[in-house]
Amino acid sequence: MTTLIHPTAVIHPNAQLHPTVQVGAYAVIGEHVRVGAGSSIGHHAVIEGRVEIGERNHIFPSAAIGLEPQDLKYDGSMGLVTIGDANQIREFVTIHRPTYEDRVTAIGNGNLLMAYSHVAHECVIEDQVIIANSVQMAGHVHVESNVRISGVIGIHQFVRIGRFSMIGGMSRIDRDVPPYMVVEGNPARVRLLHKIGLERSGFSESELGLLKKAFRLLYRSGLTLNEALDQLELLPESEHIQHLQQFIRLSLLPGRRGLTPGIH
Repeated sequence: MTTLIHPTAVIHPNAQLHPTVQVGAYAVIGEHVRVGAGSSIGHHAVIEGRVEIGERNHIFPSAAIGLEPQDLKYDGSMGLVTIGDANQIREFVTIHRPTYEDRVTAIGNGNLLMAYSHVAHECVIEDQVIIANSVQMAGHVHVESNVRISGVIGIHQFVRIGRFSMIGGMSRIDRDVPPYMVVEGNPARVRLLHKIGLERSGFSESELGLLKKAFRLLYRSGLTLNEALDQLELLPESEHIQHLQQFIRLSLLPGRRGLTPGIH
């Protein structure tokens, strides 16, 4: 019978690995780790702390998951890291545990985190997100589903990235990125509607038409942001328009990061 665990791997006897999990040479898996069926862990990967990993995940060599956060407030608490199903976590990716025991760092389903990307404490990444190489994500960042983040980007603490948006490479993201838009630059600016990405995701012509109208109102009409939001209320009922409105209004609340502006 062929073993799925390399003899040089160091696995704590209390770790819970499904019998179908593959573990490469010199990988280290800690006491409080659970890994679901069909997942593979590459050589020299390190998984420590309270980490719950779902099924069919591919963790590549030298990834580090669940280690202590890079936060001076950290007091040794064992917060939870959760990873859903069917994710690809490439070489040298780092995903840190929360600063506090009652918090979570969460990765959803079907995501691709490319090499050298960093997910800090209490970040949330939803589903079907692609994060390119060397994206550095500070604490408490929330990335909604179906986002595309290009390479070599820094994302500030507490920023939210709206669903179906795209961020161009080498941008500096210090404010919320609105859903469905393309954002790029340093300082970052909303450039256009993410039309190609929305088409590839199966958006209908009517849905695209409404989002085009929303983009023009928000970024090409000359209206103030609040005036444009009021005009969005007059568009036909749409789940996507409603989400866009709610996202922007939340960004404008006191204490939030604010919203990435358009081009003036």
